[in-house]
Amino acid sequence: MIVRNLEDAANSGRKIVSPDGNWDSVRMLLKDDNMGFSFHITTIYEGADFGMHYQNHLESVYCMSGEGEVETVADGKKYPIKAGTLYILDKHDKHILRAFKEMKMACVFNPPLHGTEVHNKEGAYELDADSVTD
Repeated sequence: MIVRNLEDAANSGRKIVSPDGNWDSVRMLLKDDNMGFSFHITTIYEGADFGMHYQNHLESVYCMSGEGEVETVADGKKYPIKAGTLYILDKHDKHILRAFKEMKMACVFNPPLHGTEVHNKEGAYELDADSVTD
């Protein structure tokens, strides 16, 4: 059994802060845990407005608090996000995420992240990265 505490994880190498200042992510469950997916609690900072395109991963995102929107680049469609909203990037959707108020998100990635990934210039995570240390 694996048991982790969010506060403890946030005070360890499991907390990753984006170089662009848009988000931080506490990586609670990762590839080395051998579950076949990774689970993160991610904070999107108020005022963030940035594009992503997960070419190597599928992601589901559940909003626990805050307010914003996600826009699909292909058709320009905007979807409001608030507490209780789930959006799923099931087709490697290129998208723009905007936070009108700071958002706390629970995120699941398949395949799982190693731990230290940040977005590359295309807004994707690479398939290989260093593992985190507790």
